[in-house]
Amino acid sequence: MSELRWNPLLCEWVATATHRQDRTFLPPADFCPLCPTAPGGFPTEIPEPTYDIVAFENRFPSLQRNPPQPAVEGDDLHPVEPARGVCEVVVYTPNHSSTLAREPVEQIHKLVRVWADRFRALSEHDFVKYVFIFENKGEAIGVTLHHPHGQIYAYPFVPPLVARELDQSLAHRERTGRCLVCDIVEGERRDGRRVVAENESFVAYVPFFARYPYEVHVSSTRHLQSLTDMTGGEQRDLASAIKQTTAAYDKLFDLSFPYMMVLHQRPSDGGDYSHYHFHVEFYPPLRAATKLKYLAGSETGAGMFINDTLAEEKAGELRSRVEPVVWAGGGR
Repeated sequence: MSELRWNPLLCEWVATATHRQDRTFLPPADFCPLCPTAPGGFPTEIPEPTYDIVAFENRFPSLQRNPPQPAVEGDDLHPVEPARGVCEVVVYTPNHSSTLAREPVEQIHKLVRVWADRFRALSEHDFVKYVFIFENKGEAIGVTLHHPHGQIYAYPFVPPLVARELDQSLAHRERTGRCLVCDIVEGERRDGRRVVAENESFVAYVPFFARYPYEVHVSSTRHLQSLTDMTGGEQRDLASAIKQTTAAYDKLFDLSFPYMMVLHQRPSDGGDYSHYHFHVEFYPPLRAATKLKYLAGSETGAGMFINDTLAEEKAGELRSRVEPVVWAGGGR
């Protein structure tokens, strides 16, 4: 069963997806459903002996192109809608033991282009209002498959966190005539203490208002709204910034660093979002090598995060572990 139930207290939709209880949970490596299908071997989700990058619809989706009717009837206080949308899986590499940080920057560049393609294609559906691209990495986040992959949710609405960013961006534009994220990026570059890495097109920084100890935002230096607005050079620079950020994470404690990576870009509902600004946000749950940042009472029950570290210090730790990105053949 899959449906959307309205939360009138928070003015947001909640999806119920009972079939997801049966999804694959931490299988052994030789039964990984995201690996290539070996000749005569276990049939996986990808019926090829090898591949580069693959995108396909999730077998256990929270949203469906043709969802069933809801299990209950709604009312004026509690509206219920079919959970219509699309959920896709994007597999980064056939190498089961790799991670995004370990992949060459050329592979991440391919991934950026796949993201742009899927954003463009999913945005064409009239029932899709927002295309959300993200990765959950590591058991600390709750992943059920270790094979390097991300996901794409095509929502029938603009999700609440993005809606708040849109509202604040519009209010800032109306108040100042400027872009909110442009101003944030300018301030971070001018201050410098929280900048982790930068190139011609992107800046990676621990934001002044970081909620997680090692939270990093990667923002474009040019004012643009989505992946499809980028030039070829900007797509390469985004790949470089992601490579540097994820590789620096792994060097912090000499371990494969868990994180949530989310791409925030304009909605796909045809509206004017010239006030918005593309950026990537990383939320790592570690505050030390063996300590997690838990979302407890204040964070979950009140919505106020408590960060027991200083953004300036954490940015310095990450910055010291950033290495130059080496492209095969060099250049842009």
